[in-house]
Amino acid sequence: MKKFTMLALAASPLLANAQDDLIRKIESNRSYTTTNVSTGGKKKDDNSKYKFHKLIDLERTCVKNQASSGTCWSYSTNSFLESEMMRMGKEPIELAPIYSARCVYSDKADNYVRMHGSVAWGDGGSCHDVLNMYAKYGAVPQEVYTGLQYGTTKNKFAEMQAILKSMLDAVVSNPNGKLTPSWKKAYNEVLDSYLGEVPYKFKWDNGTYTPESFARLRVGIHPEDYVEMTSVTTAPYYKKTMLMVPDNWSFDRVYNVQMEDLTDIIDNALNKGFTVAWATDVSEKYFSWKNGVAYVPEKEYDDMNDSEKKYMFDGPKYERVITPTMRQNAFDSYETTDDHGMHIVGLATDQNGRKYYVVKNSWGDKNDHKGYLYVTKTYVRYKTTAILLHKNGVPVTLRNKMNLY
Repeated sequence: MKKFTMLALAASPLLANAQDDLIRKIESNRSYTTTNVSTGGKKKDDNSKYKFHKLIDLERTCVKNQASSGTCWSYSTNSFLESEMMRMGKEPIELAPIYSARCVYSDKADNYVRMHGSVAWGDGGSCHDVLNMYAKYGAVPQEVYTGLQYGTTKNKFAEMQAILKSMLDAVVSNPNGKLTPSWKKAYNEVLDSYLGEVPYKFKWDNGTYTPESFARLRVGIHPEDYVEMTSVTTAPYYKKTMLMVPDNWSFDRVYNVQMEDLTDIIDNALNKGFTVAWATDVSEKYFSWKNGVAYVPEKEYDDMNDSEKKYMFDGPKYERVITPTMRQNAFDSYETTDDHGMHIVGLATDQNGRKYYVVKNSWGDKNDHKGYLYVTKTYVRYKTTAILLHKNGVPVTLRNKMNLY
């Protein structure tokens, strides 16, 4: 997940009518706060801070820390696969996110060279990358492939990525006039040096596996059962469209749904016991990792006074009403960027009854909610770049529209 753009097209009259209906629906469900604005947004009683009550709390493994690596997409989607195993009644095995990333870095290099360097490069990726690598290369347990070499205790990928990029750019410049296969061997040896050699066969839990057999016998998911979705006004709804983000290096196509469908799908999934892999923008001032809260305030940050800025996270506040046009404009103006991947594992309410998604992050556990965040539905509608989930978590009416069987 990184910065990205989308092409803007004019919305149709039918879409405009749908937006009006959406505004009325959101307004009718809007939650209000008892914040006293005259005191700078700070409440006078003990309700001044957020108080959350969990409504849905689905199984998942412990919070991890991706450290200095842009591998959130792999941590979050492997966390999602771990929850899928638990949902299916399987032993909760912690999967190796750096194995998925290592496979991506190898395949991404092929695309980079074939495209003469005209695709994004770096740690970033998409939720579907983990499913694609799982289908192609399998999976391994975390303890088998940590990606940590030479006594390092946490990911730190800047040096490795700088070397990889330099190598690929040298290949693309084609100084010999014709490429040889040698470049890929040298490239993979650099990956092996920094992350460790790929375990083509390993012993684990009294058995011997290859990554492919481990995925088949111990993880047991079927990649074809999972779907990825976005919401743009520039493509037909309920059809597949290109996920227009730079880190979609594999040029995958995803289903396009209406903005409000995003939260309807997540709600349906959670109620049926399915968690959701979530790609989103986290660059806004109203996303607070420290406080573990994300919402969309009524005012733009630059329009707030000092007191309003100071007490932004001092308790529930009014939220802006978001329309599909606003969402699309935020993409097209680079305000919404494809920054981060996380894992939606539950639903909660605050003291005023507003609903929030419970989100597992991969930045360690040193925030106010021990590695989790509470994110409003408004934020999710506005800032989501993509969601990925089991197709059975999608409401039947929407599955029928997308021919998901």
